[in-house]
Amino acid sequence: MNKFYRIDMKQFNLLSRLVLAVAGMMIVSSACTARTTQPGTQTSMQTPIANKGTVVVGAARTSQYVPLLKGKRIALLSNQTGMVGDQHVLDIMLANGLNVTTIFSPEHGFRGTADAGEHVSSGVDEKTGIRIASLYDDKGPMPSAETMQQFDVIVTDIQDVGLRFYTYYVTMVNLMDAAAAYGKEFVVLDRPNPNIMTVDGPILDMTLKSGVGRLPIPTVYGMTMGELAQMVNGEGWLKDGRKVPLTVIPCQNYTRQTRYELPIAPSPNLPNMLSIYLYPSTCYFEGTTVSLGRGTDWPFQVYGHPDMTGRDFEFIPRSRFGAKNPPQLDHLCHGVDLHTMDAESAIAQGINLEYVIDAYRDLSRQGKQFFLKSNFFDKLMGRTDIRQMIEQGKTANEIKATWAEDVIKFKKQRAPYLIYPEN
Repeated sequence: MNKFYRIDMKQFNLLSRLVLAVAGMMIVSSACTARTTQPGTQTSMQTPIANKGTVVVGAARTSQYVPLLKGKRIALLSNQTGMVGDQHVLDIMLANGLNVTTIFSPEHGFRGTADAGEHVSSGVDEKTGIRIASLYDDKGPMPSAETMQQFDVIVTDIQDVGLRFYTYYVTMVNLMDAAAAYGKEFVVLDRPNPNIMTVDGPILDMTLKSGVGRLPIPTVYGMTMGELAQMVNGEGWLKDGRKVPLTVIPCQNYTRQTRYELPIAPSPNLPNMLSIYLYPSTCYFEGTTVSLGRGTDWPFQVYGHPDMTGRDFEFIPRSRFGAKNPPQLDHLCHGVDLHTMDAESAIAQGINLEYVIDAYRDLSRQGKQFFLKSNFFDKLMGRTDIRQMIEQGKTANEIKATWAEDVIKFKKQRAPYLIYPEN
């Protein structure tokens, strides 16, 4: 019988703060770290920057999780972001004698090469020969009963970006549900959330629950995957209120104000830090006829449409890696360029609906369609009334004021589950 690793939340939070304090005085090998940026620095994922602190991700802390996993059959949820220096967490596990029997692949696949929403087939990892079970194929988001019998514990190591409509956390929660149903353990090797400093947006109306909205949380919820997993357990958000035996291996030397520069793009259309910081404001164009730059060098950093008027900036979306059939493919779009914005300005605005309102007013004056008939905008927004407020001519500030109480409520609700200090 496996010994489950259970967490007392008060003890865990106290221990985490002690670990963080000690870690700040330690010299950590650069092979096990990722870069951090300070306010005002460049946002390219490739540009070297000056370090004033080094973050150690959970996957680098082998002394904490290898003993826990020894002798157990492991299913690993990860993708191209599961790196520690130049080593993938899968290779680190195998080198430490761990028995990985299954790989779960999320949206974009295990190697991160598929388009958003694209069917991803199951298969075998060419390097290791380990079976890959896709969670983004035509069989649905939950593993089969046969797959669930192949392991004892699920380990998650994947770089999320902290948005309710970003699907990696949805995949994690679905696997937590499966683990709880089949009596499996669950381990999160935590990674920083690049948007951890922000909480913004309405709490999801659960009648709009979907693959781009799984939990009653704000659009930008300001928690790491490990913190969110603890909240899912603690708030009884798994099916039938079940809980999963959960262990979180926290990051070291990390706070809620750390500007963490991702060493690897989390998905094809979030190529740099500015795209990630603008994502909370520009993703809503996915529910409209307007291009947000998929198929260009600036996805989520520009917006435009062939019929938008009085614009100096132009671009043409083309078919390319990660955007095979982008909106407004091969059409000359007139619009707005945000890709030179300062990173701190993008962070400070949180969710800025001025961009959506600007494009809506331009196209609606001409009688052009703006919102897609699928109502995908409502699913992204998490409420149906916000689209109506835009149509009624409300300003971005007026709309934002409608979810101010949600933000206050959620910050209080999440407090017991936080691992990392404010500063």
